[in-house]
Amino acid sequence: MSFTRVLAGTAVVTALVAAAAAPAEAAVNDPLYDKQWGLRQIHAEQAWATSTGAGVVIAVVDTGVDLSHPDLAAKLVAGATFVDCGPGSCGNGDWRGPNGVPDAGDEHGTHVAGIAAAATGNGVGVAGVAPDAKIMPIKVLEAGSGSFADIAAGIRYAADHGAKVVNLSLGALPGTQALTLTGLESDATEAIAYAQAKGVAVIAAAGNETAPLCDTPAWEAGALCVAATDRNEVKAWYSNLGVKTDLKAVAAPGGAGLVNCDDDIWSSVPVGAGSATCGQSDYDAYAGTSMATPYVSGVAALLAAQGRSVANVYSVLMSTARTPVAGLRGAYTPLYGWGIVDAQAAVAAPRT
Repeated sequence: MSFTRVLAGTAVVTALVAAAAAPAEAAVNDPLYDKQWGLRQIHAEQAWATSTGAGVVIAVVDTGVDLSHPDLAAKLVAGATFVDCGPGSCGNGDWRGPNGVPDAGDEHGTHVAGIAAAATGNGVGVAGVAPDAKIMPIKVLEAGSGSFADIAAGIRYAADHGAKVVNLSLGALPGTQALTLTGLESDATEAIAYAQAKGVAVIAAAGNETAPLCDTPAWEAGALCVAATDRNEVKAWYSNLGVKTDLKAVAAPGGAGLVNCDDDIWSSVPVGAGSATCGQSDYDAYAGTSMATPYVSGVAALLAAQGRSVANVYSVLMSTARTPVAGLRGAYTPLYGWGIVDAQAAVAAPRT
């Protein structure tokens, strides 16, 4: 199993922890659907009669996406690359990057994209949370790490090119919040504020250090922080708590991060990059708050497709989330934030 890559300084890394579902009869024909316990945990399929995310673009600001993947190719809009590019984009969001060479760890963005919005009902691979949403691939990380400046450029590009949701399955090391609080690092903070002002929801990973606070950029005002749960709806052992100053935090399925592939989150990876351990060529099972985040981004897309404002999207994601065991809604706890997101309840909520 691979663990979160650590890079010194103010670099940002993917929020990935590792690469069995409760069997259920699949209502869609995607072969790996019965392993996707996360979709059942958030009641995704029950929401699809109301919204499928049609007309909404989710920007996956990450390591890039395999543009040829059979579960994603038809779902993509034009993307961009901000790695070793200078001030502007120098690519189309492909996972291979400007040099055309795949780097270890860059499978991550393809996995994230599939969770959010893989083609669904196409008889291939997995199903996505928002079956009819589109994906904007934006590469800001290389070999699993990158800079705040590149991430900020990716967020701004997404906001300027039609995305309604930005997914940030990445985060800096604990303690970096001090840099943004003191203004020593402001690129990502300002970019998130820019996106929110343009009506774009920014959904970001809490981090995988078992820390008491959301990592930045999830820590920033205007971002919704996402903690991870396992298949039993217990906070995942690796997940940071959903704690930030504005209490804007929820939880979603992130996987166990231990041994069994089916206890983790199945999704797409670049063609041929699947692990021998999990036994699929174009799909794999990973765990981390990186995986939890696109579940929330997918539900945000379902809501945005209903014509909701960004303020309503955030409010509904939090107010309809449910706290495990207690079964409460609209109740904040440090373990789960406002609770595990509930797609079915969210799309039925008032649009005020």
